[in-house]
Amino acid sequence: MSDKRKILFHINCLEHGGAERVVSNLANKFAAEGYDVTVAVEWIGTNEYELDPRISHVNVGLLKSDESKGRVSQYLTRIRRLRACIREVKPDIVIAFAHLAIYRALMAACGMKVPVLISIRTNPAGHYDGRMDRYMIPLLFPGAAGCVFQTTGQKEWFSPYLKDNCRIILNPLSEKYVGVEPPKKRRKCVVHSGRIVDFKYQPMMVDAFMEVHEKHPDWSLELYGADSGDGTWEILTEKIKDYGAGDFVRLCGDSDSLETVLNDGGLYVFSSEWEGLPNALMEAMALGLPIVSTDCPCGGPATLITDGVDGLLVPIKDKEALAAGMLRLIEDRNLAERLGNNARRIVERAHPDVVHEQWAAYVEEIISSHKG
Repeated sequence: MSDKRKILFHINCLEHGGAERVVSNLANKFAAEGYDVTVAVEWIGTNEYELDPRISHVNVGLLKSDESKGRVSQYLTRIRRLRACIREVKPDIVIAFAHLAIYRALMAACGMKVPVLISIRTNPAGHYDGRMDRYMIPLLFPGAAGCVFQTTGQKEWFSPYLKDNCRIILNPLSEKYVGVEPPKKRRKCVVHSGRIVDFKYQPMMVDAFMEVHEKHPDWSLELYGADSGDGTWEILTEKIKDYGAGDFVRLCGDSDSLETVLNDGGLYVFSSEWEGLPNALMEAMALGLPIVSTDCPCGGPATLITDGVDGLLVPIKDKEALAAGMLRLIEDRNLAERLGNNARRIVERAHPDVVHEQWAAYVEEIISSHKG
């Protein structure tokens, strides 16, 4: 690129998580294309996504000496340090991911004549409707140069406060889920992946599966995911013990090879109460797994799945509907395989190259419009 563009990403950190993975993937792609990329974070963690060595990874968060400051003073210090970083880097665009990072970026760049592109990565209800949000959103969001959403539900929530040039762009799939060979034979096993955490409603999933197991005792359930530490793991452990289900309901913990361990599952189940755009669901689709998912707000599963075409959608918090969906796919394997085969087409929409092209086109549009 003859006229080297400068991009500054701002996010809390790059420790493993959905938004963090998207930022690291985008940053790496932009760096590979010749952009000058900086990722400014509030802290640098121990288990982070890897960045291209050409990327500048800087900490603009609080220092040890800031710990004695009051809450307001600490907040202003964070904004001041991000503003200093923007002034030093002189980016053509700032891209901010996730709640508080968005507020910091819009405040830090105020009056600096650099466009700020923001991205919403979760369900707004419960995350952008607090007392502070009721002031911050009307005050700051109109100053954003644009916004990337994952779902129409997110876009509709914020539409009164943002420009009309917003975009809906899917998360990029990890390359390791693209082109995986279908299994020669599927196991009689329901599989699930995702953090073990309250809003994913895994205890209800176990309850629903117990109804399935009564009719199909040769089927098992495997849950893959790290313990979030919120007590859900303990609830599941106790529930499995109370059911006497330890031989056929297993908490398998985190795995770095889900593309292998999930691939021959008989079906995939997703039970969340809410989500942004769930990477785990996209990955299951890319593997061609027959899927039963809750149709949870803010529309992530419905953005990915057309009910009855490439998966089944059921209401949230409905144990009977979730069990019925599992039974339907267990008892109609032709339907299950048809839905799974159709689900693989998610790769056409969420291949990392496709997603990056959409981001790059939008970024260039904003930069050109700003410079013009």
